[in-house]
Order: sequence, then C-alpha cells, then structure tokens
Amino acid sequence: MQSDPIRLEVRGATAHLILNRPDKRNALNGAMWGAIPVLLERALTHDAVRLLVVSGSGGSFAAGADISEFEEVYATPERAEAYSRSIAAALDGLAAFPRPTLAMIEGACVGGGCGLALACDMRFAAEGSRFGITPGKLGLVYTLNDTARLIRAVGVPTAKDMLFSGRLLDGSEALSTGLINRLVPVDRLAGEVETYANMLAATSPNSAKITKQLIALVEAGQSEDDDATRALFLEAFKSADFQEGYRAFLEKRSPKFGKG
Repeated sequence: MQSDPIRLEVRGATAHLILNRPDKRNALNGAMWGAIPVLLERALTHDAVRLLVVSGSGGSFAAGADISEFEEVYATPERAEAYSRSIAAALDGLAAFPRPTLAMIEGACVGGGCGLALACDMRFAAEGSRFGITPGKLGLVYTLNDTARLIRAVGVPTAKDMLFSGRLLDGSEALSTGLINRLVPVDRLAGEVETYANMLAATSPNSAKITKQLIALVEAGQSEDDDATRALFLEAFKSADFQEGYRAFLEKRSPKFGKG
C-alpha cells in the first residue's frame, strides 16, 4: 500500500524497494528493518526481474535509524541484541540478494541509510546528496559486516576517517572516494537508473547470478580458482542463456534470454 513505511513495486524487469516515511526523511524503524528480508523474498518470486532498485520517497534516501525508538529497542540487552540481529538480517540479506542491486540516492544517506546503500552492488546519487556513518556520535560501533562493506567501497583510510569523525561527505567527495558509482543532477537520476536497468534487461540473468557469486568469493579473500569456481565457470556453457546468446551472435540479432 502507498502508506506502508516500506514497499515493493515491480515494474517490468525492475523491482523497486521504496522507503516511504518522507516526513521522517525515511528514518528506518524496526518494522522497516524486519520487512526488508520478506520483501526481498517476494521480489525473487518475479522471474522477469533483472535489477532491484532501493530508493527513498520525498527527496531523501534515508536519514538513518529511527532514534525515537532507541529507548524502547535498547531497553534491555536482550532487546538490543534482537534489534541488532534484525538490522543485520536486512543488510546481509540485501548484500546476498542474487540479482544486481542499485541504490538510487537523493538527499540524506546517513547512518543506517548509508549502510543500506552500501549493501547494494551499486550506488547512483543525485547532486546535493549527503553521506555519513555516525555511530561514533552516539557511542555505538559499526558491525564487522557493515565495516567490511564500507572498506570494500572506499578503502581503509577513508573508512577510518568516516567512522572516527562521523562527518558528512557531499556527492563530489563520495564519488571521488568510490562510495558512489555515479553522480548526476537530481532531475536526471531516475532516467540514469532506468537506462541502466534497460541495459541489464538485455543481458543474461544467469551470467549476473554467477558473477555475483564469484565477486563475493573474491571479496571474502579467495584469489585463485578451485573446483567450485571452475564448476561455476563451466556451468555457464551448459546454460540455456549461453545457447541463446551464442545463436543470437551468429544470427546477428539481439538475444532473448529466459527468466531470472
């Protein structure tokens, strides 16, 4: 429903995960964190989906976690642990989503919002966006998984700067550090994302799935092929996507790949 604080909309080959609390700049509350894994599973039921786009309504991506809940969710160690596990399940689930993911960012992308964007494969942002990770200002710490995703995006020196200071980066600095992939005027952002989605719609979903698996292994520290990675590579040659792509190349036409 339009009033849901987070919702999934599927438009052709693109699934949109939309944060929908514009009056709170899409600050993420417990219900939203809990809903993300459910919505990700729902997105996978749509075979035609090639790309998942995460965005916020009302001109902001997400201003962070909803601090108004902190007194409740951190009332006891047990409740704090449950809340933290819910956030981790959402972020780790998004990071492990088997199809390409893209954060479409306007305005504030701070704290948990920045963590959500970092769990995506790519980040396209509008000029005027602001980025920051602020647990140091609250006496908290970033989890290891979240810290690792930040380091993979920007490197250790910039990650230290962002985490120690909690300062905000503008779009230009975010682009130069590698925190985002593209920075465009706000009125071009939706079109840029749509163009990218259309490119992915013309490519093999099987190739994207296997490529994500291989990239995850590299990020985990694997640097050489083993039997499992060689099997993944050879699997592609047996796929219907390869047969269609090969025939299309020989016939000088665009391939028509199957479902994801």
